[in-house]
Amino acid sequence: MKKYKIWTLALVWLLAGCDESYIDDIVPVSPGEDTEPPEVVINFPTEGTQIRVTEDVTPLDISFEVTDDIEVETIRLELNGSEIATYSDFLDFRRVIKTHRYEELGNGAHELTITATDLSGKTTTETVNFEKIEPYTPVYEGETFYAPFDGDFMDLVSTQTPEVTGNPGFGDGIMNRAYRGAANAHLVYPTDGLLQDEFSAVFWYHVNGDPDRAGLLTIAPPDEDNPDNQNNRTGGFRLFREAAGPMQRIKLNVGNGEADNWFDGGEAADVDPSANEWVHVAITISQSQAAVYINGEVVSQGDFPGIDWTGSDIMTVGSGAPRFTEWGHLGDASLFDELRLFSRYLNQAEIQAIMAAEMP
Repeated sequence: MKKYKIWTLALVWLLAGCDESYIDDIVPVSPGEDTEPPEVVINFPTEGTQIRVTEDVTPLDISFEVTDDIEVETIRLELNGSEIATYSDFLDFRRVIKTHRYEELGNGAHELTITATDLSGKTTTETVNFEKIEPYTPVYEGETFYAPFDGDFMDLVSTQTPEVTGNPGFGDGIMNRAYRGAANAHLVYPTDGLLQDEFSAVFWYHVNGDPDRAGLLTIAPPDEDNPDNQNNRTGGFRLFREAAGPMQRIKLNVGNGEADNWFDGGEAADVDPSANEWVHVAITISQSQAAVYINGEVVSQGDFPGIDWTGSDIMTVGSGAPRFTEWGHLGDASLFDELRLFSRYLNQAEIQAIMAAEMP
């Protein structure tokens, strides 16, 4: 008898425990009470998504959610009109959250359709159109980085996206769209694979003179002696602008490991904010000289013993922050477009050819 009592008590305890931990009461319903169709939400990809990777074929993780007032019966996924998955067994039959991996997504435009059917036969279908962009192939010899800023901040060569600080946006560019800076805003990219004995950068620039000084492009080492107001100019470079009367003067400072070297073109490097126009900016650095170009013309050039990249592990676009802030060269509210980096020194003819190819 004791044995049976023990089992009976255990069963009562188990049932009581299950009852207390159960989340929702099971309420029987008839098909006639099922009045609402399922709701389908496609979380990824969304309408207009552009997938950029370095491979021609890539996996795609399709994320979606289906809810119903009574019970979800089936969920069918179609890609470009062909079924790729069907689900009919759910832990929670009123709310289904899933990620389906499609292994081989090729280049081109795609249409994803998800259809959910509930127990009474009601269906809901949602469709999104997206695109897998063909991998970018560098156009120029030695090109290591390309950010067209056509609605995102991605480097198309590495397909890396930057760390974004503040609230930068986009505006009309020299080609399609452009990066629009803002106060206390900038982009930070890793410099892996970008730093060689020779280095060049080219981009289009539409200056906004407010604020009256700002950083444009910065690759610099940290300033360990002054971490809250950094200005270590012994390595890397700092491309920035400062007010020169009503004009904005573009300057380049480069560190050779022991000291900094200045390339200041004076009035030749002035850009007029009131002109409301794009200018093409280029810097190019070798182990023997460095130069600054505006609209394909040299504005500053001179001998240089070679750049030192020690500790220069990040690149900032649109500000001097965080590595060049002591003199107030912070967020630039200007427009930047078609930023390209190179692992070699560019001559004037090459810079003018890039500029000509990108002009409207």
